[in-house]
Amino acid sequence: MTEGWPDRPITVDFHFDIMCPYAYQTSLWIRNVRAETGLDIRWKFFSLEEVNRTEGGKHPWEREWSYGWSMMRIGALLRRTDMDLLDRWYAEAGRALHLDGRKPHRPEVAEEILSEMGLDPGLVRNAIDDPTTGDEVLAEHQRVVAKGGFGVPTLFFDDDQMLFGPVLVEPPAGDAAVRLWDLTCGWLEFPRVYEIQRPKGPADIDAIVTAFAPYLEARDWFSVQNPTP
Repeated sequence: MTEGWPDRPITVDFHFDIMCPYAYQTSLWIRNVRAETGLDIRWKFFSLEEVNRTEGGKHPWEREWSYGWSMMRIGALLRRTDMDLLDRWYAEAGRALHLDGRKPHRPEVAEEILSEMGLDPGLVRNAIDDPTTGDEVLAEHQRVVAKGGFGVPTLFFDDDQMLFGPVLVEPPAGDAAVRLWDLTCGWLEFPRVYEIQRPKGPADIDAIVTAFAPYLEARDWFSVQNPTP
């Protein structure tokens, strides 16, 4: 640890929606941080379908199958056995959507991915038939919303501070990943610092479009990107 920096947290809650390409990029970075520092990542949920729901539209739990919501319900069921299973599910389903251009948000593809993980594809049906998996996703979504959260990636720390981000593409690895982690954790020393943002110029937009190309090809929905409150 660099002299003058606060102690690094040893645990973090990482709230995600598998559908979000930004959260996926940040998840790659936080996994790199874990590899370098031993950070304990506790994966938690947040629903973009719910937060972006239009007035009069159905809540995701009112549908038999909702894309991100249902994938997170599968994750909730896996987590009851072992957090590592949810860790693997996010890694594999996220890679399928955001790197390989597959459609893990479709039940048959979710079943394929579970089989590739060496797990029972029937877990998809089990998760959907168990209403309490939806209860878990909703409770973790509401935890973020209750503190003013609006999207992912969202980080929760043990002192109850919450940060949105970092939002990035080309996630750093190795020492660079740890430096970004130290910069992120530095915000915890200043709980009344709320926002710093880098404007996106044309070259930045081009880089984002390139990084998100598999996701843009595979998605079966219209993406909503609300401005930061």
